[in-house]
Amino acid sequence: MPELPEVETVKRGLAPTMEGALLVRAELRRPDLRFPFPDNFAAAVSGRRIVALSRRAKYLMIDLEGGDVIVAHLGMSGSFRVEAGAEPATPGAFHHPRSKDEKHDHVVFHLDGQSGRARVIYNDPRRFGFMDLARRDTIAEHAFFRGLGEEPTGNALDAAYLAGRFAGKSQPLKSALLDQRTIAGLGNIYVCEALWRSGLSPKREAGTLVDKRGLAKPALFALVEAIRAVIADAIAAGGSSLKDHIQADGSLGYFQHAFSVYDREGEACRKPGCGGTVARIVQAGRSTFHCPRCQK
Repeated sequence: MPELPEVETVKRGLAPTMEGALLVRAELRRPDLRFPFPDNFAAAVSGRRIVALSRRAKYLMIDLEGGDVIVAHLGMSGSFRVEAGAEPATPGAFHHPRSKDEKHDHVVFHLDGQSGRARVIYNDPRRFGFMDLARRDTIAEHAFFRGLGEEPTGNALDAAYLAGRFAGKSQPLKSALLDQRTIAGLGNIYVCEALWRSGLSPKREAGTLVDKRGLAKPALFALVEAIRAVIADAIAAGGSSLKDHIQADGSLGYFQHAFSVYDREGEACRKPGCGGTVARIVQAGRSTFHCPRCQK
């Protein structure tokens, strides 16, 4: 499933075409994706100008004039592509083949922007993605966003914040970091990478990073810096290209080639001087990759 950097990549790829454009018509080619579309969804968004694109956790948000927001989630195999000009084409080289079968093109946004007419097409072979319509002024109370924690890219995520969430917790550190009520949008891949960078075991109790006064220990400061760095690196690299994820222009990011520990079971640890071997364990049904020698 695409993680935060992948969704951020999609947002940035779509913004030049979508922001400021008139959404002339929304075409729905089926009544549902993972969930049914909201009643009168196509009519409600057609004829509206797109004000801005943003992201919250793993959700893409398309703000329309009048205060409505299209909320989109890519699910496991969802992707957007942009087609413009007389000969629609999807630029970019494919690393993994994408579906070209129109039966998987479930939503088409017909746009009229500064560069002329364009179509933004949502393709989703497995249909685990979904779209909803919300109001911007009450979006914090929407079911998708209510209770979400701080963004891993924002200044509010710091050691003091995590100390407040981790104090007294015996929960494994990996599970604590995947809790979306603590950090919004941080997923399995980048948790593994951040823990490796900070030298912390995924099995370590979260509460051990907080002292008796409730203050963050040095290891928690290192973890925060590792989270920020791994997310920034992934966004800069255009997101990972695991499985079905595709950038908005049809190309794929290659950050997966820079993974230091994720999906590297049995390989030598990449930390200089470590000499350990990457291991895979299962925590709460998810694969965790770590180096038992240098992650404590």
